[in-house]
Amino acid sequence: MSAMAVEPPSATDAESLSRLIAAVARQDRDAFAALFGYFAPRVKTFLIRSGVNESGADELAQETLLVVWRKAAQFDPVTTGATAWIFTIARNLRIDALRRERRAGTLDASFDLEAFADERPPPDNAIDAAQSQERLSAALAQLNEDQARVIELSFFEDKAHGEIARLLQIPLGTVKSRVRLAMSRLRSLLDEAR
Repeated sequence: MSAMAVEPPSATDAESLSRLIAAVARQDRDAFAALFGYFAPRVKTFLIRSGVNESGADELAQETLLVVWRKAAQFDPVTTGATAWIFTIARNLRIDALRRERRAGTLDASFDLEAFADERPPPDNAIDAAQSQERLSAALAQLNEDQARVIELSFFEDKAHGEIARLLQIPLGTVKSRVRLAMSRLRSLLDEAR
């Protein structure tokens, strides 16, 4: 790819970002330059907002993009988006740096490393979770009323099978049977939805 053929990526164009990373995996320096120009300032801003000083953020942003250069062949656009993948690399490098500082004793003893660990899943996970939730809701709607009720009580209201039997005034064996049949039906419906 020549410098003329490499277009700067767009935040909304996941496909062009994936193509750029694929080109970087082939050691295309122009593609890497475009990716670097796009992501380095964004990663640096992310790191500064998470508490890293400016020079440290600069270093970590460069290190993040070097990891992208080295590991571009490992990127799988089916499992995660390019932006989420790159920001996860940055987050992990930030946590590693904080751990090194803690071991070296350069952090204040009261510093809480976990406060900087972003526990939120990558943005692509939210989309996957929403799609999974839609499939589950559609599958639950296809259960018969008795099965849907025991699933609701058991899994959504976290009630024990004995308690469900008392609430519905049915034998414990019937509750267990309905749960088993409902789970089997849900698995089947969810497999069909994929």
